[in-house]
Amino acid sequence: METNLLIFICILLIIAIILIIVLRSKGSNELPELQNKVIELQTSLSKIESNLKEDFRNNREENANLSKDNRTELNETLKDFKKELSDTLKNITEQSQNALKEINTTLAEKIELLTKKLDDNNKTNRDTLTANLKDFTLEQRSKFDELKKEQTDLTTKTVEQLEKISGKVEEKLKDLNDQVKGDATLMREALVNAFKGFGDTFDKNIVSFNELQKSKFEELEKRQNELIKNTETKLESIRVTVEEKLEKTLSERLGQSFETVGKQLIEVQKGLGEMQTIAADVGGLKKVLSNVKLRGGVGEVQLAMLLEQILAPNQYEANVKTKKGSSDSVEFAIKLPGRSEDESSIVYLPIDAKFPKDTYEHLINAYENAIPDDIEAASKKLEITIRKMAKDICDKYLDPPNTTDFAIMFLPFESIYAEVIRRTTLVDQLRDEFKITVAGPTTLMAILNSLQMGFRTLSIQKRSSEVWKVLSSVKKEFDSFGGLLEKAQKNIQTGMGQLDVVIGTRTRAIQRQLNNVETIPTIEEKNISPEIILESIEDIIEK
Repeated sequence: METNLLIFICILLIIAIILIIVLRSKGSNELPELQNKVIELQTSLSKIESNLKEDFRNNREENANLSKDNRTELNETLKDFKKELSDTLKNITEQSQNALKEINTTLAEKIELLTKKLDDNNKTNRDTLTANLKDFTLEQRSKFDELKKEQTDLTTKTVEQLEKISGKVEEKLKDLNDQVKGDATLMREALVNAFKGFGDTFDKNIVSFNELQKSKFEELEKRQNELIKNTETKLESIRVTVEEKLEKTLSERLGQSFETVGKQLIEVQKGLGEMQTIAADVGGLKKVLSNVKLRGGVGEVQLAMLLEQILAPNQYEANVKTKKGSSDSVEFAIKLPGRSEDESSIVYLPIDAKFPKDTYEHLINAYENAIPDDIEAASKKLEITIRKMAKDICDKYLDPPNTTDFAIMFLPFESIYAEVIRRTTLVDQLRDEFKITVAGPTTLMAILNSLQMGFRTLSIQKRSSEVWKVLSSVKKEFDSFGGLLEKAQKNIQTGMGQLDVVIGTRTRAIQRQLNNVETIPTIEEKNISPEIILESIEDIIEK
């Protein structure tokens, strides 16, 4: 292609030179026109040159790309060819070994089967002959014994016949043995000859196969050596290009990774700022819990939330003075109905929230340090504080019969409640001595739900008489309603009978009347109203 293009350019240049010479030989009048034409030719030639250069460049790039693709395809085909050669060689060797093993096994099995068959045939022939002889002799002896007394003359004849028969039998046995021996020798000779022929052919095939394998292996080695040389040269060129590309990609990737690391560091700084704000919030919460009044407020708020969720507002009160002559007010007290039927008689069930934070923290620290003495001391201190709190509730808020004979000490966290309830002796002591039951959030919810069910059953019991009154009035109304229904049913039945009569007889009469009426013109139909039609139908019904 390139040579053809060069030839074409040379031809164009020669034509242009000839035209210039011819034009010079002509008159001066035609010179400007010819000069313009020459300029146009020069511009067209420059354009053609630029186009040709671009075509050359494109062809070179395409050839380079095609050479790269061909190299990659050659490498892949060489790799696949190596794998296929190795796999085929392995398969050929395995198949040849397996075929040899199978042939040996089949030959050995056939020889064993033939020998066994020969032995079995000899044994069976001998056994049958001996059995037949025994049976025959026994029969002859029995007959001879029976006929001794009656036929004494025939003894000599039978003896002669027996001798003849025994001679014939012996001759037959000898013939059979000779035949069996001859057959066995023939079979052995045939087998030996067959094995010899098979061995010779097998040896020849193995020799030819080995020669073919050697020649093929030599050719393969030559091809492999050539391929190895070609691949080494190609690998070197590929290694150079790969190193260049790796340098470029590494520089680009490192720049990108540094950018991402910088962004992540900025995000980490933002996260640290958020953690500082969280730490400040935790510190504020710790301050709240360290203050005794605020700590009690936390338990009181949690207790108020539980009561609001389960009970109605008129079923409990807050900050109630349950004990007469005392200025101390309990945080919450549940209103229970008194013994009298009067609704104003109320018995209070005191509930007070306690939160022994410091002693519980000492106990947790002792558990973490795993020091037995510290654990015992912290647990004793917790028991003492719980007893003191229970005694305080009992002395301040319990006043039967104005209150119940027991109160509830609410612990706002399940962990503290579990630690207290684990000590059964302490719980029994609080219940027996101070009439205090300890409750956590879940147990208090269960107690409040059971009280709510009790309130509902009491309201149902109180209003049962009203329900009976309503039911009796409903019964009376239903009886009167039943009589009215019977009357209405009778009236409906009579009306249905009248309707049947009207539908049956009167409709037939109307149809007869209408059949006699002729059709009226369309103008008169427009003047007739539906009221007039209904009046006419009523007149017919009355007739």
